[in-house]
Amino acid sequence: DGILDLKALDYNLVFGFSALGLDKEGRLNYGESLMTHAMLITAFHKENGESTKWRIENSWGDSDGDKGYLIMSDDWFSEFVYEVVIDKKFLTEEILAVTKQTPVVLPAWDPMGALAKL
Repeated sequence: DGILDLKALDYNLVFGFSALGLDKEGRLNYGESLMTHAMLITAFHKENGESTKWRIENSWGDSDGDKGYLIMSDDWFSEFVYEVVIDKKFLTEEILAVTKQTPVVLPAWDPMGALAKL
């Protein structure tokens, strides 16, 4: 319990198909994946200059994982994390330049247009 990793279970071995089915864009567009939950990233692990896993404090309290903390693989992060808030002091110059661009206003029905779409 407390491990969020795409490789933790081998669905293909047991069922003969991938558990994901749709890609990230498809899951979002068809409502299979929704942005309805917030978590706090408390640490990350880096190997050879690349992030490989993340320690997450879950907002549901301490009943899940290790007293409310989960370990998320970078693959899971890439598939299921849609938005992050990061202190600007940790951003590269390239990313900081994006923050100076004119924002794109999304329509209300766009999957990225509302954080908690039910």
